[in-house]
Amino acid sequence: MSNTGMKPPEDASERIHALVHYEDDYVQPLLMAALKARLPPEIVHFVEVNTPESPLRDLPDGRLLQWRQYESTDFDHVLSHTATSLANSYIIRKALIRKHYLSTTVAHWVAKHPSSLLKNHVKPAVEFELDYAEFLDDALDQAEAWELRESWRRNESLEDDAKVWWILKPGMSERGQGIRLFSSEEELQAIFEEWDPADSDDEAEEQPDDIEDSDQAGNSNGVQPNGVRTSHLRHFIAQPYIHPPLLLSQPHPSADRKFHIRTYVLAAGALRVCVCRRMLALFAAEYYVSPASDSASPNEDLSAHLTNTCLQSGEREGSVRDFWSLPSDIQSSTLDSSWKDNVFEQICAITGEVFEAAARGMSIHFQTLPNAFEIFGLDFLVDAEGTAWLLEVNAFPDFKQTGEKLQGVVKGLMEGVIDVAVAPFFGVEIQLKDGTNSDSALMKVLDIDLGRR
Repeated sequence: MSNTGMKPPEDASERIHALVHYEDDYVQPLLMAALKARLPPEIVHFVEVNTPESPLRDLPDGRLLQWRQYESTDFDHVLSHTATSLANSYIIRKALIRKHYLSTTVAHWVAKHPSSLLKNHVKPAVEFELDYAEFLDDALDQAEAWELRESWRRNESLEDDAKVWWILKPGMSERGQGIRLFSSEEELQAIFEEWDPADSDDEAEEQPDDIEDSDQAGNSNGVQPNGVRTSHLRHFIAQPYIHPPLLLSQPHPSADRKFHIRTYVLAAGALRVCVCRRMLALFAAEYYVSPASDSASPNEDLSAHLTNTCLQSGEREGSVRDFWSLPSDIQSSTLDSSWKDNVFEQICAITGEVFEAAARGMSIHFQTLPNAFEIFGLDFLVDAEGTAWLLEVNAFPDFKQTGEKLQGVVKGLMEGVIDVAVAPFFGVEIQLKDGTNSDSALMKVLDIDLGRR
């Protein structure tokens, strides 16, 4: 893309001061290239940044763009200059990015809107808090986890291959930390007992009480040098494990390996939401087997079940692929060659509704601002029937997992974000090309007025 067709504001002398410091060697050059390609150079002044804490008080009056890590953003400036200051993050959005908050967001929305599509695209979750394994029973009682207990009761009379499995997720963890599978109360109890310290007197210093209430971009996973500890994770959700997942057929190089879809989503102002059409397919390291058929406990080696690229090299052949490059024809009795289009349509609908659910139903925990935007990474899993299930919402997603071969996905996304969220805020007119069907197009899935000016 170039600046062709772009017009500067009438007052071209009014500069946009761009404070761009993403603190990521993969993202920074792509971001700078996109900004220089899409914004007229005569009105943009890139502020030299030597440290994340570079002060804003030394900047001249005028329009300011902050594109920085969450912790480095001067939100006081954002809140006090609503007409001239734009930031690449909302201050509060835990209704989406914390797993236990997201579960509550969906549950409340579905309760108020029984016909919501989220009911059939987000697995219901049991939320509970736990510090030590010995209090698991009490924690489940307080959570009124009747559906979980009923599942265990039914599993007692079923053969292994017919049992319903559940997945345990710490509410504030990331990078696959603390994820486990279980099908009985005994298995869940054993997981927490493994995480309990041998001697509580030797436990490391507890994290501050307010860390669970912070809305930092990077999730606090409570990782300790000697492994996971229940008391550091504390908030948990348990959801039915999605089995069987959609698998590609042989002879595809990634055949028979579980994968999830990483979808980049832009939320801008209060509130417009767009989905990037070009998506990633992230594959597990090993061939998929059902939890029940694992020769050993599935938790001894989760490489067939977890598709997080942080558990493997993102450059490894076959771990990350362009979603649209996946074969259209797969061996399935229920899916036809249009399955990718159908999945994308589902993802767009789910994304629009989950953001509306957070904005309208959990507004205390998702506070949109007219002078902010943010890129989220949403993860979806497609089951064997072709149904897309929302797994989680990530703030400041790990773009590096895209790899070098597919970095055009990130560059195209950045250019789209500038066109949709940055340029209009500063009054820069852009002659958008007819890119509705282009790989990097941002597809609008939600546009509501929350009355925030």
